[in-house]
Amino acid sequence: MQRRAVAVFVALFLAVAGVAGALTATADSPEIALENPEIDASQGDTIDAGGQSYVVADISETEEGGGGHGGSATTTITGTLEREFTAETSETWANGSTVSVDDREWRVEITGENATEFTLVEVLDRQAILEADDAAENETVTLDDGEYVAVTDDSGERTLVPVEEYFPAPERRSYATGETLEYDGQTVTVDGVTAGGAVLVWETTETQSVEVGQHSVVTLGGTDYVAHFEDTSTLQMSSDIEAYEAQVSEIDQYKQYNSGLSRVFILAVLSSVMLTGMAFIPSRY
Repeated sequence: MQRRAVAVFVALFLAVAGVAGALTATADSPEIALENPEIDASQGDTIDAGGQSYVVADISETEEGGGGHGGSATTTITGTLEREFTAETSETWANGSTVSVDDREWRVEITGENATEFTLVEVLDRQAILEADDAAENETVTLDDGEYVAVTDDSGERTLVPVEEYFPAPERRSYATGETLEYDGQTVTVDGVTAGGAVLVWETTETQSVEVGQHSVVTLGGTDYVAHFEDTSTLQMSSDIEAYEAQVSEIDQYKQYNSGLSRVFILAVLSSVMLTGMAFIPSRY
């Protein structure tokens, strides 16, 4: 009688285990899928997001983990978006400072408290000029009445020439507010002049890079998008964050449901084995 009762319970537990196992095996695992995404692009495509244009510069796949130590490798897909935009750059040339223009050195000169222009005065490389002149000594001579250059003519006679007569007059260039000049390979505009310095402005092209991860939320042009990579060649993005979060909740519920069925299956099998073993224990009576 005891073994009959055990057999009934064992059959019941096995039936429960069978149902739990069948449900676990046949249940379809939900996956993230963006419905009607605003963006569906491949690498190299130009997209419009938040009113701004971006290029899908890269979509790549990397593997982490594994390495032959029994662990499984995890595949991660990431992407990079790039946007070029124009930005205004400015630079201030202080009064009395030295700047480099046209591969030459210039001194900035501003006269008056209410100046509206500045002057670039060429800074002569006196040492280079002296070294290039075989007739001149490589160093100037300073006397009580001024500075001179010692020059020896063909007859060997040494003459002292005042530096202001020997060296050429430095070039001078004046620029007023609103005028342009070439500087560092670009055209710059004099934005304003004060007694302390001159402000120059110009436009530069800069690149903004945005890294995009699988199911990450990125902000483009003030709009939030959730990203999804179907594979290593396609990037989808949607601003419907609520729909994405609903799918995440559904996946979490599936995992909890599947985990519960797995525990039921294991407990039912273990109970069946335990009852079967107890049925064959010799009775003392």
